[in-house]
Amino acid sequence: YLPSMRTPTEMIVGLVLCPCGLLLTLTGTLAPSWRQVSLIPDQPTDVVWEQGIWDICRERQSTHDRLCGQADELGYFDQVPVRVAQGLMPSSLVVTLVGFVVASLGVRCWQREPRHLVAGVAGLVLLLSGLMSVVPSSWYTQELWTMPAPPGSTLSVGYSLVLGYLGSCMEILGGLALTLSFHHCCKER
Repeated sequence: YLPSMRTPTEMIVGLVLCPCGLLLTLTGTLAPSWRQVSLIPDQPTDVVWEQGIWDICRERQSTHDRLCGQADELGYFDQVPVRVAQGLMPSSLVVTLVGFVVASLGVRCWQREPRHLVAGVAGLVLLLSGLMSVVPSSWYTQELWTMPAPPGSTLSVGYSLVLGYLGSCMEILGGLALTLSFHHCCKER
């Protein structure tokens, strides 16, 4: 019996989806547009506030003048979904990096045969990181319209929230793909 030199499909899928998920989650974590507030009373109609988990930016859409570091007069950053996102999103990024290190030890790169058990453990770690970032994204989406905003303004989902959610889903799917490596590990025994 000669070992196959091909990398198993589940490992390839996991190693493609998880880095893409990491990039999307990183962008979603850092960019200040989890929620957009528009049609703000006593402001020009083309002014939009972009609220993220770290910053609030004010943009005038007609001129594209953007000013970040706006004061949080309504207590937006004190809201529980924002605080949870501030803790879980960066933690998820760290756990994702740990998962990549473990995956690099398990997936065949410089060795003759992949280590299915190690790749499966990496899948579990990456699955956990995806869950750690999908929870705040989902909770924030659920509470989007209940968090404080100027009365009479219009609220909408920002692109950062969408990117964070998509990145989380890609990490979950990539982690699940890598956990399929346990099947090969059990089959060998």
